This record gives sequence, structure tokens and C-alpha cells, in this order.
Amino acid sequence: MAGPRSSGYPVVVFNQIAPQPLEMTLYTDSFIIRGTIMTRYKRVTDILSDPEHHFLVLIDATVDEYGSRELATRSEFAQVNLATVLFAVSSEAVDPTPELRTVKVPEAVLISIPPFRISGRIHLLPERSLAEALSQLDARFVPVTDATYWSESVGEARQTAPLLAFNQARAQVLAPFRIVDPWEGLKT
Repeated sequence: MAGPRSSGYPVVVFNQIAPQPLEMTLYTDSFIIRGTIMTRYKRVTDILSDPEHHFLVLIDATVDEYGSRELATRSEFAQVNLATVLFAVSSEAVDPTPELRTVKVPEAVLISIPPFRISGRIHLLPERSLAEALSQLDARFVPVTDATYWSESVGEARQTAPLLAFNQARAQVLAPFRIVDPWEGLKT
């Protein structure tokens, strides 16, 4: 069996994408971990939902504990157990890949994933009732667009992100959501 010919041209291996850096912030129930992951995936949910990986290794990681008065810890690398991740936020918006696109309907939701709450839009398959579509949601990490997240109990102020991915196994409640004006309907 002969090896590649040395013709002076580079050998191209198809279907191989070089790993690219992606900045991420991971929220657990005790820590906020910021860093960079080297990945071949484009979408945050693909990185987090890869069934072969139960841990992520972040480069140039910062680990900050909620409510701590100590400075955040900086490390060259940090391994994070994905089972402990409540949700992840990427600092970079990724355009959808057209060939992976499925027609979906955005639904406003509120997610309780203690100690956090997340509001935003999840995208569900059309032509189903909302209850049926939610029952068929089976991804390890579910994307939420136009997301707002906060925690009153650990003092994390409301923040927004174009996209975050929450750990469905850690979510306690996922429900349709709309903002209600408490004064609506009252005569003045």
C-alpha cells in the first residue's frame, strides 16, 4: 500500500474541518466558567450535545463562584463536567447552516433551572400543539434565542444573549410565557 504521492501539492482530507476557537461562558449552580474551546462544530448546541463527550476543556479559563468575595481563579485549562452545566452562552453569534436547517416555529418560554430563570424563544416543529411539541423535545442541550437570564437568589442581574443553550436534564420547568401587565383591565 503506497502512501500519498509527494507531488508538491498539499494532501487534502475531505470532511475534515480544523478546530476553531469559540469563546463560551458556562453557568453551573455554583460557578461561572469563562474560556475558549477548540471545536470543529459551529453551533453551541452541537458542542454541548455531542454524546461522545461528557466534559469540555476550556482554554484560558476563569472560574468565578457566586457570592464569593475572592477574586476569580484563572487557569490555563479547566475541565468542566457537562452534567453540572445549567446553561451555556457563546459570545459569538453563529449563522445557521442551511443544510441543517429545519422549519420550526418560535415559542416564547420561561425556563426554571435553579437558581436561574431564562426567558426567550425555543424553536419547535410546526403543526403540533405546543404541549405535544414540548413532549418531543429530547435534545441534551436546547437552544433559546433572544434569551434573558437572571437569578434573584444568587444576585445575578438580568443579562441578554442572542442565543444560549440550557441543559434539559437540569431544567425543572419549561412553560409557555408572556409578559403580563398587572394593571391591564383595571379602570382608572
